[in-house]
Amino acid sequence: MKLRQLYCLFTLLLACAPALAQQSERFGPYELHYSVVNTTFLEPEVAARYGIVRGEKRAIVNLAVREHLAEGGAATRPMQLKGRTWDLMQNQDLDFQEVREGPAVYYIAPFRFINREWRFFEVDFRPEGADTTYTFKFKHQLFIH
Repeated sequence: MKLRQLYCLFTLLLACAPALAQQSERFGPYELHYSVVNTTFLEPEVAARYGIVRGEKRAIVNLAVREHLAEGGAATRPMQLKGRTWDLMQNQDLDFQEVREGPAVYYIAPFRFINREWRFFEVDFRPEGADTTYTFKFKHQLFIH
């Protein structure tokens, strides 16, 4: 049952991501994929399984990294990461939870937001096997749904 729930969460995040601007950025051989999802899009059972509190002013950031291999193709990589998010009123450290499903590895972190306010994100990450820690910054505007 646990694998099925992981699959449901992963599928939900991927399904919501195009509508919520899933994006990626390249760092040498690594491609960091990121998205921000309002927790109200998560099914209550899935949110509860991962300890995610649903609410109209709550969201999660979702990160995953893939390494582009010299021989072609790409492989997902676990990573060490540390991050924070802020807006004009509040600053929060991001507490990432690793989620694994087969070869897929991704990281989710919940945070609170103010309606229509821009959230700024800064994440330091080091993919497994890399000798460099990369810093990634982005901003995302959130709305109550």
